[in-house]
Amino acid sequence: MALTLYSSWRATAPYRVRIALALKGLAYDYIPVNLPKGEQRTAAYLAQNPQGLTPMLVDGEATMTQSLALIEWLDETHPEPPLLPSDPTGRQVVRAMAGIIACDIHPLNNLRIHQQLAALGVSEADRQAWVARWMTEGFDALEPMIARHGQGFAYGAEPGLADCCVVPQVYSADRFGVDLSPYPAIRAAAERARAHPAFVAAHPDRQPDAPAAG
Repeated sequence: MALTLYSSWRATAPYRVRIALALKGLAYDYIPVNLPKGEQRTAAYLAQNPQGLTPMLVDGEATMTQSLALIEWLDETHPEPPLLPSDPTGRQVVRAMAGIIACDIHPLNNLRIHQQLAALGVSEADRQAWVARWMTEGFDALEPMIARHGQGFAYGAEPGLADCCVVPQVYSADRFGVDLSPYPAIRAAAERARAHPAFVAAHPDRQPDAPAAG
């Protein structure tokens, strides 16, 4: 039975899962969820995903959420190519890298946070400073980890879970004009990964709900 991914073109959490699906070579049906319009809060969507977030992955009767849990499920159900190292210490390092992005950076900078800050009267300039503060704090921690463990990609010589998180976060940093010059290891790993066909296929601009160019 085909997989179905509920995704939003430039949201970073579903972007991570699209990369993982592409690395695994898995086909899936794509159902766009327009986050700015609030489609994630419709009764039909909430009936499947009470948290009202993306991504959501459906496999037969199984409905699954949360990007890191989904990527690990993909790795367990489709082991090749592996997205995590074979040794426990390596897996811990990669999960820590992913956690810095998915648990520490992203939750403070996603759409609903921006909307709430705007509703509280926070200016656009102050919202931009908020974004930069949390991204740079996370990148400060991530940079030495990639510098130590990266061998072309964020961890080792093959793309994996860490890259599934790093590339979307760098995309977001570029989108918000965050200065990445202090992070050569992050930039190099992201550049290497973005040239890989799986990352090309998962890029926001290539998604069916992306605005038409021009």
